Amino acid sequence: MTGRSVVVFDRMQQGYVYELVEPEGQKFSPLFTPDLTPQEMLEMGIFGGRYMTDSEAEFPSHWFTKAIMSPNQRDDSLNYFGVGASQSLSVWRRNGWINPVDPRGWFQWYCRYYFGRRLILEDNRQILRWKAMRRHIAQIQNNCLQGDWRCRARQRQALLHWAYDSRQY
Repeated sequence: MTGRSVVVFDRMQQGYVYELVEPEGQKFSPLFTPDLTPQEMLEMGIFGGRYMTDSEAEFPSHWFTKAIMSPNQRDDSLNYFGVGASQSLSVWRRNGWINPVDPRGWFQWYCRYYFGRRLILEDNRQILRWKAMRRHIAQIQNNCLQGDWRCRARQRQALLHWAYDSRQY
């Protein structure tokens, strides 16, 4: 629904407004070709089920129909590869990886980008960060047998957090 304003009210943002200027899931930068949609990621199990448990009103309800969520506390066993692979938000803040418009980080940016928001400078920054994660694919390809998803499970989970589907590699 392009031309619509989204107003955010969750634990980390109150009253943040953004515009949907592109159709959901369309018109991405040619440099950005994620393997997975936010909905697919949520259904597979990411961030210990704890990410965006208070953000369902912001995004389409179908994203959350089969999402693996943990409303009370992080549970890494809910992750697709069954392991933790995230740094804390404080580490992200300390390293300057967080932009105030997306206080939860890259995945929040990706959800909003996929939904149709565009912020040229921030989009370019986040797409460069996403591309930098590709180095982990080579490590999986060089060290794991095809189909051995237990091999380098933490790296695979980290890639999943960045919309890369390591089951393909």
